[in-house]
This record gives sequence, structure tokens and C-alpha cells, in this order.
Amino acid sequence: MHIKPTHYYTLALIGFFGLFTLLMVWNTLWYPSSKYPIALILLIAIAPLLLPLRGLLRANVRSCAWMAYLSIAYLMHGSVEAYVNVAERLPASLEVIFSTLLFVGSTFFIRFKKS
Repeated sequence: MHIKPTHYYTLALIGFFGLFTLLMVWNTLWYPSSKYPIALILLIAIAPLLLPLRGLLRANVRSCAWMAYLSIAYLMHGSVEAYVNVAERLPASLEVIFSTLLFVGSTFFIRFKKS
């Protein structure tokens, strides 16, 4: 059974928008930082996701590849945060899930789009 590349692209978009929304809500509403300004935290957490966004929305293969590379950093952050910080385990686990969706969707979209 062969799944169309558009299904993987949809999976990548779900992962991206889920991760974007999660990071916004996590850092502003659920657990805002008391040490650092929220704007700085959002700039560091979300700015890398916005760099290849235009190409991702246009289903550009190169931008999808960069998005897959970026999702690995978010996967590592979510894994470490889920292990270390018990209070924030739920949003960290959601970060792992959404970054995995983004990685798998982007990777398989690239793989099957070229062939």
C-alpha cells in the first residue's frame, strides 16, 4: 500500500502547528518564566520554527528538510524536559509527540515527493 505524499505533508503540518501552538501556550499561559522576559523565551523557542515556514507552507522540499532538522532539536528538548521536570511533563511529552509528527511527516514527504 502506497500512501500519497500529501498525507505525509498533512502530518508535517499538524506537527508544525501543534508544536507552534504548544510552545506559545506553554511559555505564556501554563508555565511563564519568572526569571526571563516572556518575549525573550518566545523568541528563542519559536523563531527557529518560523525561518522555513514559508517554504513549508508551499510544500518546498528543501524547506521541509530544514523543518525535519529543526524538529530534532525540539524532540531533544522535550525529551530532556520530560525527564528532568516532573511538573512540566505533560507539555514536554506533547512537544515530543508534535516534533516526532513533524519529523516523520517531513521526512516521508521528502522521500516520496522526489520519487
